[in-house]
Amino acid sequence: MAGKQIAWDAVGALFRNGMKVMYGGFMGVGTPAGIVEAMCAADLRELELIGNDTGVPIPGVAPLISQRRVRRLVASHIGTNPETGKQMLAGELEVELVPQGTLAERIRCGGAGLGGFLTPTGVGTVVEEGKTRLKVGCTDYLLELPLRADIAIVKAARADRLGNLVYERAARNFNPLIALAADVVIAEVDEIVEPGTLDPDLVMTPGVVVDYIVPARSH
Repeated sequence: MAGKQIAWDAVGALFRNGMKVMYGGFMGVGTPAGIVEAMCAADLRELELIGNDTGVPIPGVAPLISQRRVRRLVASHIGTNPETGKQMLAGELEVELVPQGTLAERIRCGGAGLGGFLTPTGVGTVVEEGKTRLKVGCTDYLLELPLRADIAIVKAARADRLGNLVYERAARNFNPLIALAADVVIAEVDEIVEPGTLDPDLVMTPGVVVDYIVPARSH
């Protein structure tokens, strides 16, 4: 192994049944397809996923959903993947829908070690169910708690062998946030270069929080 780079045959061993897994991506953009494939091959079950959405029927984390490897999902929306809604309505998948800004901030709080935050979003709606409501001044707020995971899977365009990551355009989305909010971080990377090659101003996730990198497979 050079630096933090591992082989694909070692990826499956990083996971276990029942794990809480955060994933980057928006409609599949920025989701590490190779790692998702390796998770399916490892025959994982009873997973809890935390991410923006479940993609569309093929890209993103959709294979984990369609193969019924997920017990619980925390996401902002599920409408683009009919299988997710089908399993939810059948009582086969527990889904917690979270407003997108609230989801991002809950993950950020988890990465920053904060105890939560107050937001007016969701007051007086089903989002409020089971949550603490507080009044500050003349405004009602909900107390939203932080989110963390056992492992975060991210997709980056470039990395050096120390794990410093650069994302490409929209693939940045949730990836930098989740990389700070998990105990273990593994990145699937299109190009791996030597330390000192990357422009430090372009590094969005520092290698100090990245545990493993794997070179992206060509599909």
